[in-house]
Amino acid sequence: MTTYIMKFGGTSVGSIEAMQQAAKIIKSCADQGHRLVVVVSAMRGVTDALIQSAKSAAAGDEAAYKSIIEQLRDRHHGVLDGLSLNEHENSPLLSIIDQHMDELSVFCRSIHVMGEVTPRGMDAITSLGERLNARIFSTALRQVGLNSQAVNATELIITDTAFQNAMPIMDITRQQLTKRLLPLLDDGVVPVVTGFIGATQDGIITTLGRGGSDYTAAILGAGLNADEVWTWTDVDGVMTADPRIVPNAQVIPEISFNEISELAYFGAKVLHPKTIRPIIERDIPLWVKNTFNPSHPGTRICIMPAKSKGKVTAISTVSDLSMITVEGRGMLGVPGIAARTFAAVARTGASVLMISQASSEQSISFLIPADSTTEVIQSVESEMSLELTRRDIDRIWAQDGVTIVTVVGASLRTTPGIAAQIFSALAGGAINVIAIAQGSSEYSISLVVSEQDANDAMQRIHDKVILNA
Repeated sequence: MTTYIMKFGGTSVGSIEAMQQAAKIIKSCADQGHRLVVVVSAMRGVTDALIQSAKSAAAGDEAAYKSIIEQLRDRHHGVLDGLSLNEHENSPLLSIIDQHMDELSVFCRSIHVMGEVTPRGMDAITSLGERLNARIFSTALRQVGLNSQAVNATELIITDTAFQNAMPIMDITRQQLTKRLLPLLDDGVVPVVTGFIGATQDGIITTLGRGGSDYTAAILGAGLNADEVWTWTDVDGVMTADPRIVPNAQVIPEISFNEISELAYFGAKVLHPKTIRPIIERDIPLWVKNTFNPSHPGTRICIMPAKSKGKVTAISTVSDLSMITVEGRGMLGVPGIAARTFAAVARTGASVLMISQASSEQSISFLIPADSTTEVIQSVESEMSLELTRRDIDRIWAQDGVTIVTVVGASLRTTPGIAAQIFSALAGGAINVIAIAQGSSEYSISLVVSEQDANDAMQRIHDKVILNA
């Protein structure tokens, strides 16, 4: 008997109609004899609202956070009304919604008094959306005749104490999954597990990072040795490019774990970047499918796709970046400049997305989120104050408004002509490439262009290289 993990994102369980459609998909699969574990996100927009309630409380805006709480209460009550549950199912759920909203109110009052929200406190608050939705969706499954039970992932996924970006402790998590979920599956129950959250060994709620419900599904898949993991969303699969930017983007039938990792890191929104970690070691296929078009085959993600190597598969972008450059003739041959530069960046907590260094060693450039620019420059200038005084380093400066365009495919580095095709496509649109990076990975080439050129660059590479138009 096959075991599938099915994750449904916020859009897929974000309304009465969406829940009913998702329930129909699950019922169809269960009727075929498969064992299913369902993972659900909060309803679309709920996590953002929860974060805003905490921020409003920390800012002293009592009216704002109280308004958000009532809006959330009304929204969840409205879903129950739309499901037309009997009194036996409806009354307990109403009480649970009200209990969770009262809990949120207590959190916000405390934050209002303190004037700040801690990462631990934010995890407790943002977990409420999934904790509510798992209960509601499990009830929706019972409505279509399935034996279903909501399960809080705090009982299953045991993590470290890195609040807001916790990592699972897999040995203990596997033990918990075996003890808690396997008996339910053996009894024909469809567990509905809260995505995005876990708990420390002391039982304190943690979260796995925004978009972490994908990660939850992968953790469960690895821990239960599932046959496949399916993530249901509102697109037909992994696309060759963002269809909002490239209208003729196409669904990729099959893609490798390595390629999807590059796409996720460089901005593709289909999967949480950590998702593949737990399942790649066990070679568990991952499918991306459309809740609202379930007949479409979707995208299969696996270790070795059947397609040929040396082909560009997709393009993704990361915007709202600045390129910081450390340059000076006195840097030539001076050891430790790069190490000290990135140690200074690390002290600010900024993420470095790409690095490019001139072979002459007279400059180092790196890309960071634009909102970190001032703090990073100040930190590097402080670290290099002596070199700046001696003119070993001439200046440390930022170029704002840049975008990373990443071209992903199998064995790109070792395939002749790929780079030529990419640059020829860009030259046809008179698009200037500011910087280039291609590391030891065979799977991606990254280019830096100005933000105003980014969309045109994506379209041209897509048409000339992927579609070979």
